[in-house]
Formats: sequence, structure tokens, C-alpha cells
Amino acid sequence: MTRVLLIDDDEALGALLRNYLGQFGFTLTPAATPESGLRQLRADTYDIVVLDVMLPGMDGFAVLRRIRESNSVPVVMLTARGEVTDRIIGLESGADDYLPKPFEPRELVARLHAVLRRGSGAEPDEVVRAGALVLNPSTRSATVDGAAIALTGAEFDLLLLLARHRGRVLSRDRILDETRGADWDSYDRSIDVMISRLRQKLGDDVKRPSFIRTLRGKGYMLTADEP
Repeated sequence: MTRVLLIDDDEALGALLRNYLGQFGFTLTPAATPESGLRQLRADTYDIVVLDVMLPGMDGFAVLRRIRESNSVPVVMLTARGEVTDRIIGLESGADDYLPKPFEPRELVARLHAVLRRGSGAEPDEVVRAGALVLNPSTRSATVDGAAIALTGAEFDLLLLLARHRGRVLSRDRILDETRGADWDSYDRSIDVMISRLRQKLGDDVKRPSFIRTLRGKGYMLTADEP
């Protein structure tokens, strides 16, 4: 069974999802407050977290930042309005995916499967090297000049995709298709946000990039030049 932690103060939703997700091989633990959710995550191990934005006392973005201080567990955010701003903040805070409320439970199942599939190591596990950058798909770890960099699951998947196609331009549509799957809503800004975060973590200069280049109107490329 795949273990899911739901942090949402809607207890009726928690009961509904616990029964529904059980049909698809998920076992769900509900937490009605940010504090109880964080305690559960410290006390036990979960495969994925479903996190609501609108929470009492502490919003979901703050909870996500707390999670990311010590845990790389995949996180799917529930945004009450599905607004672009909420999506961007969630991605910048380290979310792996988001789902606007209200939603069909079957769509949540699809999102959970997609996020877990991206982190399952289905691709070959050979270490990928691109100059000073080294990516290990088996451990899902990344280093630059031997120093570890902390990446979310979505960031690692995107960087690995670029590294495996080093020196080739990948369009946003292709990146979305290969990292998110066919069920992903084609939302270009999410890729831009993750590219920006990756540049910060890699210490890359936008004007003179050592790693990720932007080709206007075409997409992104991991440079073939040595940093």
C-alpha cells in the first residue's frame, strides 16, 4: 500500500478520500491542522503528502517550507481557487504538483500516480555527468563540484531530463510531456519557475549561464560547454 498523508482541515473530505483512495492501493492518514500534519511527518514515513493551501493558523505554503527544511517527500498541493499566483507560490516553495479545488477524486488519483511514477526510478539508473554537475538517479541526488544541492522531486526530474539531452534544446511542451505526463495541464509558467529555482541552486548566471540556457521561443538547454 502507498502511504498518503493528507493535511486538510476538511474532515469530511478526509473521510471521503480515505475510502476512495483505498480502492486504488493507497492508505490515507488525515491531519486536520498544520501542527498535527508536521508531527505525523516527523513520527512516520509517507510516500506522498497532499497539502491544502487554506489551513487554520498556518497556510499551506508555510507548511510546505517547513517540510522542505528536512524532508524531500513528494507534495501535491490543493489550491482552493486554482489561481496562477497560488500555483507559482506552491512551485517556488517546493511543491511537486498542484490540483485546484473542487476536484474529482479520480483526478487526484491520477496526480498521485503521476508524481510517484516520476520518482520511481523507471528510467535507467546510470549516473549522469554534465561538467561539474553529477546526477545520480538511483539515490536522486545531485552535486556540483562535489557539493550536494537540495532539489525537490520535480526539480530533480527536470534537471535530469535536461542533462540526459545535454546540448539539445527541449521545448516547454516536451518538458511538460516527459516530466508531468499527458494528464498535466499545459501551464508553461510552472517550467519557468522551476528553471529559475534550479539556476539559483546551481549558482548559475542568467546572462552568462554555465548550466541552463534559455533559447527564446524555443525552450531550454543544458549547455554542452564545460562550466
